[in-house]
Formats: sequence, structure tokens, C-alpha cells
Amino acid sequence: MSGIARILVIDDEPQIRKFLRISLEANGFEVIEAATGKQGIDLCATRTPDLVVLDLGLPDLDGQQVVRRIRDWSPVPIIVLSVRAAEAEKVAALDSGANDYMTKPFGIAEFMARLRAALRSRPAEEGAAQALHRIGDLEVDLAAHRVTLAGAPVKLSRKEFDLLRLLVIHAGRVLTHDHLLREVWGPAHLHDTQYLRVYIGHLRQKLGDDAAEPKLIVNEIGVGYRLMTAE
Repeated sequence: MSGIARILVIDDEPQIRKFLRISLEANGFEVIEAATGKQGIDLCATRTPDLVVLDLGLPDLDGQQVVRRIRDWSPVPIIVLSVRAAEAEKVAALDSGANDYMTKPFGIAEFMARLRAALRSRPAEEGAAQALHRIGDLEVDLAAHRVTLAGAPVKLSRKEFDLLRLLVIHAGRVLTHDHLLREVWGPAHLHDTQYLRVYIGHLRQKLGDDAAEPKLIVNEIGVGYRLMTAE
């Protein structure tokens, strides 16, 4: 991505907007602000931000509605930043189209890392037809169905490859259990989360990823999985 990235912050708390503005501008980002959902949607349409940071508890619209309305016409990455910590809220926001979800209070270092990951994921989402993806030592050729790690071929089953393909295309974005199960196994298997755990375990083993200290596949507990992107 070239130039200065523009971040739209939609939050009704002035102190949060001020804190985010200072932090984001210190890291070289341009910041625009909205205090309501309607204002945020309007600014998203007219100012074309590169990423949206969204609170769910807005005075006029629920943040879930804002996500859905933006997704009607824009693929812009959305990070939800909310006091709502329930897994159901996280899953609903991610299934509505948010890229990531963090709860308040939050650490600015982790927030900036997730923001950079969401910005890096944007070209992959907008150009999903891209065939070759590289993340660190991992190389995935979607057209050839070929995976290599540090130059060595990795043999995957069809389901393992389908699962990795989804994670790679949306690298940096949290994909919910329901989304992964629906796309890889079909709608009849939405409750078969054991399938997912087993296959994620197989992928980690074959890609040399440690679940305790993951460098590739991150488990967002109770929500889904995210493929990390290289700095």
C-alpha cells in the first residue's frame, strides 16, 4: 500500500477518539472521526478511508448495523473496538463482515499490530483471484494447489488445502468457526467444530506451527481462527 493510510474512527466517546487519533497520527496515519453511526457511514462513503475502527455502542445505530450497511457496498477493512466481550457479540460482528474484534480496555501495541494486519489483508480480499500468496516462509499457489514451506513441498489433503486457502485469502482477518465450517464442509456441518480443531491441528503440524506460540495460525478463543501476516 502506498501513501498515508486514512483511518476512520467511529466512536461516541471523545476520550477514545482523542486517544486513537494521537496514537494513529504518531504512527503515520491520517485520522477522520465520527461520533454516530450515520455520520460514520456518510464519511465512509465520501472520504474513502483505508480502514474503519468501529465501536458497537453508538447513540443512533448499533455497530452491527453499521458493519452490515458498510458491507453493502464497501470491502474496507473494519476493526470492531468494543466493551462488549461476549463471544456471541464477536461472532455476530465478524459474521456481519468485520475483519477483527478487540475489547476495551485494549493495549495499543496489539491494536496497532492488528490494524497493520487488516491493512495488509486488503489487497488479498479485493483481489481474491491472486494465485500466489507468500507469508514469511510459507508459499501457497492456489492455481497449482501447491504449498511449500521454506522451499520444501508440504503435502496437504483436499480439506486441509481448502481450509488453508480460506485463511490465506483472508490473511490477517478473523474467520469465524461457522464461516470456515460452512465454506469447507458445508452448511450441514456448522456445529461440527471438532472437525475444525482436528484439521487446524493437522495444518499446524505440517506447517511447523506451535499452538502455544503460534507464528501462523492464531486461535481467537470461542470465535475462530486468523492467519498471521508477515511484518
